[in-house]
This record gives sequence, structure tokens and C-alpha cells, in this order.
Amino acid sequence: MKKLIAGVDEVGRGSLVGPVFAAAVILNSKINKKKLKDSKKLSKVKREILEKYIKKNSFWSIGSASIIEIEKLNILNASLLAMERAIKKLKKKPKLVLIDGNKVPELQNYKIKSIIKGDQKIAEISAASIIAKVSRDRLIVKMSKNYKNYNWDKNAGYGTIKHLKAIKKFGVTKHHRKTFQPVHNILSP
Repeated sequence: MKKLIAGVDEVGRGSLVGPVFAAAVILNSKINKKKLKDSKKLSKVKREILEKYIKKNSFWSIGSASIIEIEKLNILNASLLAMERAIKKLKKKPKLVLIDGNKVPELQNYKIKSIIKGDQKIAEISAASIIAKVSRDRLIVKMSKNYKNYNWDKNAGYGTIKHLKAIKKFGVTKHHRKTFQPVHNILSP
């Protein structure tokens, strides 16, 4: 029997708004791994096409950590929590979990290994990066409908010049991470 390997990646750590997302993916043997790349190196359209392809050809799950958890735990620990949630939600338990980066969640009864730049090297992690990115982007675009001034549908909540100018002009929303330096600096000049 094939060794079940899960790839895990997170997205949204540097964003100024919304939750951080993580995805865990176990690819089936029929998937064309050559199609999978780091989500940051793909166009939005290509990511969305691949997301559907991956979901059809794998076991996958998504975990997230809320703004409240980010503010309470800090972004690193909230990211690890989102990863832990994604791993635990997988329908099949992997024999090995490969995580992008240099930190891993502490999970009992799981063999976990961190891989720096794993999203560029390991197909399972690339797949997780695609699912996490597309899923979080969908949420941020949905949120942006009520906050058009901030351009979240274009900047995914990251601290672009337009976004920072909008915060200064229109204020901080309930979706902003108030402990993040750019937002914090605007709140307490």
C-alpha cells in the first residue's frame, strides 16, 4: 500500500485583514504532479482551475484561525493552529505530514516534517498552497463587498499603498488585525 503523505501550507499571514487559512492535501496516485506549483507563481485563473482539479483528485481539508485568535496567540501560533485544524480534518490519516516553512504544529501521533520552500519542491505542499490561497481569496472577496473602499478584492487584505490610505481615510474595520504594525500605527499615532 502506498504511503499516505499530506502536504500542508498556510496563507494570509501577512494580510492586515481576515483569518489565516491552511490546507492539508493527500494527492491520489492519478494526479499529474507536474501541473502543481507554488500558488504565488500561478495566475488567479490558473489557481482556480488547479484548485478544482486538486479537489477532485485528493483528500483535502481547510483549517483557519480567526482574527481574535491571531490577536490573542500572534500570527505564527495562529498559523500553526490553522495547520493543526486542517491536518485533523483530513478524512484519512497520513503516515507523514510535510509542512511548508520551518515551524510545525505540535500534534500527537503524527509524523511531521518541515520543508523550507516546500511549496516550490513538494507537489502535496503546492496543492495545499493552491487550495488555501483560492479558499481565503474567495472569503476576502466576499468580505470586500461590504467594504469596497479598501480594495480587498484586489489586494486580499495585504498592506498595499491604496489599502493603507483607505484605512487612514475610512478607519479600521472589525476585520482588520489591530495588533499588526501598520494598523496599530494608524490606531495610535
